[in-house]
Amino acid sequence: MEKLISYPISALYYLCFGLCLVIFHPIQWVCLNVFGYQAHKKSVDYLNFCLTLCTRLLGTRYTVQNRDTIPKNVPIIFVSNHQSLYDIVGIIWYLRRFHAKFVSKKELGKGIPSVSYNLRHGGSVLIDRKDPKQAIPVIKELGEYIEKHKRSAVIFPEGTRSKNGKPKEFAQSGLKILCKYAPSAYVVPITINNSWKMVKFGAFPMGLGNHLQFIIHEAIPVNEYPFEELIDKTEKAVTQSIKI
Repeated sequence: MEKLISYPISALYYLCFGLCLVIFHPIQWVCLNVFGYQAHKKSVDYLNFCLTLCTRLLGTRYTVQNRDTIPKNVPIIFVSNHQSLYDIVGIIWYLRRFHAKFVSKKELGKGIPSVSYNLRHGGSVLIDRKDPKQAIPVIKELGEYIEKHKRSAVIFPEGTRSKNGKPKEFAQSGLKILCKYAPSAYVVPITINNSWKMVKFGAFPMGLGNHLQFIIHEAIPVNEYPFEELIDKTEKAVTQSIKI
């Protein structure tokens, strides 16, 4: 019954979602090229605010726990499980004060209005998952960037999205590079719940009435732990709070 009801609602949702991407694409261009980084960043924030509003059409609710525990004025490495596109939308809007930059696959860097432009020009990095050697220098550059500007990087060490909420094994290489080149950073584990239910039927129709939960865990200073212990603490924090 949910799937049947969702068809007309999802059609309206995608219309609104697509309009947001198309409208904000030139806004981003003007903000960046005329007014600079801060204006572009604001345009991306409000794009994602509008995208979260669009999901309200689907009955989606958001809860972000422990946001005030995130250290301020230091580099941050957010490490999260990955369930859908809506992980990214939620992180950009609800953690906007931390200037989140993403490690994304290169395919997202072209062809998607607003999204591709922001990934190419907003400080995120694009990697070729078929060429691990290519990823090393670009992730290194991101680590140096957040160290210098005291901003944040977001990495999904599972690599691919979980289609049923069950966590995949964490890959270590990307996080290890970020920690090496942002030695004053704090790793902040995030557990995301129920995002996969937004796309449980596939791209169309959308899941209805979901409660997306973002749980912020205790920050871990990079320079106080050997990397093996750091990744172990991070993975346990993320996975132990996942609700299947």
